[in-house]
Amino acid sequence: MSPIALLSVSDKTGLVPLAQALINELGFKIISSGGTAKLIESANLPVTRVADYTGFPEILEGRVKTLNPKIHGGILARRDKQTHLDDLKKQNINPIDLVVVNLYPFEQTISKENVSWEEAIENIDIGGPTMIRSAAKNHQDVLVVTNPNQYSNLIDAYKSKKITNELRKNYAQKAFEHTAIYDLTISKWIANQIPSKKASWFQSLPLKQELRYGENPHQKATWYGESEKGWSGANQLQGKELSTNNLLDLEAALSTLREFGYEQAMKNDSYQKAAVVIKHTNPCGVAIGDSPSTALKRALDGDRVSAFGGIIAINCPVDEAAAKELENIFIECVVAPYFDNNAKEILSKKKNLRLLELKAESIQKADKNHIRSILGGLLVQDLDEPNIDQTEWENVTKLIPTEEEINDLSFAWKIVKHIRSNAIAVASNQQSLGIGAGQMNRVGSAKIALEAAGDKAKGAVLASDGFFPFNDTVKMAADYGISSIIQPGGSIRDNDSIEACNQSGIKMVLTGKRHFLH
Repeated sequence: MSPIALLSVSDKTGLVPLAQALINELGFKIISSGGTAKLIESANLPVTRVADYTGFPEILEGRVKTLNPKIHGGILARRDKQTHLDDLKKQNINPIDLVVVNLYPFEQTISKENVSWEEAIENIDIGGPTMIRSAAKNHQDVLVVTNPNQYSNLIDAYKSKKITNELRKNYAQKAFEHTAIYDLTISKWIANQIPSKKASWFQSLPLKQELRYGENPHQKATWYGESEKGWSGANQLQGKELSTNNLLDLEAALSTLREFGYEQAMKNDSYQKAAVVIKHTNPCGVAIGDSPSTALKRALDGDRVSAFGGIIAINCPVDEAAAKELENIFIECVVAPYFDNNAKEILSKKKNLRLLELKAESIQKADKNHIRSILGGLLVQDLDEPNIDQTEWENVTKLIPTEEEINDLSFAWKIVKHIRSNAIAVASNQQSLGIGAGQMNRVGSAKIALEAAGDKAKGAVLASDGFFPFNDTVKMAADYGISSIIQPGGSIRDNDSIEACNQSGIKMVLTGKRHFLH
């Protein structure tokens, strides 16, 4: 008796060559339905329609066609159980040896603009997942294939008589993964259409690549990411393979840079040019300029010592002049929306330097959730997205900041939310001068930032990601000549800090919103 293969695919890539090999080289009989059967017939290959095989027509506009005992009995029957074989014989059911199925394009359907509920629902496959799950359950007797990239391996295995238990289990695992991802996609889409509090967190991300190692060489690491979304959509132009630490630093760089309009800068050439230098996930230099090279130079000048071995992000196309700013400094990665040919030629001499082009569209497609793992669980929160509303700010000192100081306070506030808490940023003229990150007390971070700024702190502004529990930071800022301070407020000792500002002639603005980053 010839082996039987059931073919029913939405993605018809490689279908005809597969059917030809199964029929002409391996002696299979083919059962199929709908468009799959039609394409096989058009290639002048013998195929039995499901309706003819089951003796039951397709009904409900195709919603029911393969949901039939002759199909699922043939798939689920165990060949090592005589009772199963007796049932097949009694019901005149042939065993099915191979199931090749992939599913209705639900994900592609919902990715379209303004897709209707009705269209999405009609693209939920029922018969396909049922056949896949049946075949995967009975993988010891039935091979199940769900992706065209498996076809070549399948045919080679048949020809070389290497249909091993390991291969069967591998295909079954991929089959259950295929249906699991499909169901997750449907569940998430429906949840987004209705007011629903998630009782469980579902996430499915394909393997992007195995990384060389994690944060340290003794740690294994793997990168999972959806195609064309976020960093998976970045185009690496040159340089070594990205590492775990590179990716973490790149994420920190992009998060900071987006405060200054990554997407907007690509659409509007007159939009502010900004550059960010990151070291160990903390910004060590941030600046705005009237050209890419000016912004980059000013960002590097913020702290050239710390910039060594860092990551740079720029919100505008990198040109020749900007590339020349990088010629004589060791940098791990540079990410920008675009590098022109002159810039690429200059930077190509730095063979190990990783250059990445990241389009605004890839950022926009990515989910806006911040997910972190803890032992045995996940923490999921909204991203602390760029959103400064100065109407919520409150001037609490006798002296009021000037317009220029307000601009610098806004600039420093954008930076400080991306520095590990406790965080202090000192800035002037839209350029960071000193950054204090991750200290166990706020005055310790202030000391680091102010000492880094040095004499440049005179007349500059200072931002704090959290309130001042005491007035010691204000007094230190006064010693360095800081002109204005911005902080959330909310301490029971706010008045102590406000009074210290009044005594020193410092202006203070309270935002009413903190930006802790752990």
